[in-house]
Amino acid sequence: MQFLRAARYICTAALALTTTIATLYHRQRPSIDPRSVTLPADGAEHDALRIRLPALSFGSNVTADTGIRLLQSKDPLSLEGAIRTPVTPGKANLHLQWRDHAVTIPATYVFDPSDSYDDGTPDFLRLHTSQDRQAFRAWFVSIAEDQLDQPHLPHEIADCAALLRFVYRETLRAHDETWLGSHPRESALPAISQYIYPETPLGANLFRVRSGPFLPQDLNNGAFAQFADAQTLMQRNTYLIGRDLRLARPGDLIFYRQLDQQSPYDVPDAAHYHSPFHSMIFCGEMGVVYHTGPIRNGKGEMRRLLVSDLLHHPDARWRPLPENANFLGVYRWNILREGD
Repeated sequence: MQFLRAARYICTAALALTTTIATLYHRQRPSIDPRSVTLPADGAEHDALRIRLPALSFGSNVTADTGIRLLQSKDPLSLEGAIRTPVTPGKANLHLQWRDHAVTIPATYVFDPSDSYDDGTPDFLRLHTSQDRQAFRAWFVSIAEDQLDQPHLPHEIADCAALLRFVYRETLRAHDETWLGSHPRESALPAISQYIYPETPLGANLFRVRSGPFLPQDLNNGAFAQFADAQTLMQRNTYLIGRDLRLARPGDLIFYRQLDQQSPYDVPDAAHYHSPFHSMIFCGEMGVVYHTGPIRNGKGEMRRLLVSDLLHHPDARWRPLPENANFLGVYRWNILREGD
């Protein structure tokens, strides 16, 4: 009899304990600090959250929006949340899910005028990840090479600088089904995820046209424009890598300064202005592609040269060699600068 009473007591106690544990289990909530975040709208990833799981988690997983990357800390019950911000200021709600509990984290993204290299390009335009920088290079080369075989070039491509502007802008667009449909010879490549042209604080004004570091007033004072000639692209939107062609990577640029009057023109109004600055796009093993600019009374054309042919060009002015004073060097877009 005493054995039965003891057994019933043990069962009752076990049931009560199980009920208590179950109640505690379902009432648990993760601790999140802070419960709202304010971050710079710079397109970079920021350590923003600390998540502490309850002691009775039993391996429960936390899931998050694509805007939050969860990182396990040394403490198995703790997580760190990294948030990649947009480049445009605004507000958003981020979401975490733990068991059947949803947590909303209000996020505020504020305009950030930082210019880490004082080169006039704001940090929100710089591509912060190696994946985005590689995607930019792949698209830039692909779109440039695609112009070689076009039966009719886009109307705006009339010289070497126009080619750079066109390819740069198209590289930063959304390469969705609509875009691919209008570029049937292009294959889908990995996307640039940080931003899509023209959805940035600068809108359609991609190119820096004034000297000096980036300042907040540059958003509206004409420091950026949709047009820039070859000299401006070189001086305000790219930076010198060196005068050794072996330093070039696909998507880099080669600039020349030809002072003689027989050089191809570089601006649409060629009858009134002879620009001495000229550019080519380095495409890796496939050499360089470029637009000649107007030739005599013609519109000029797209051309490709293998590196070996360029190094042994019959006109020594076009050889990308250190001893050639007309060769200014290999340049790289400012938005790729974090990769160096």
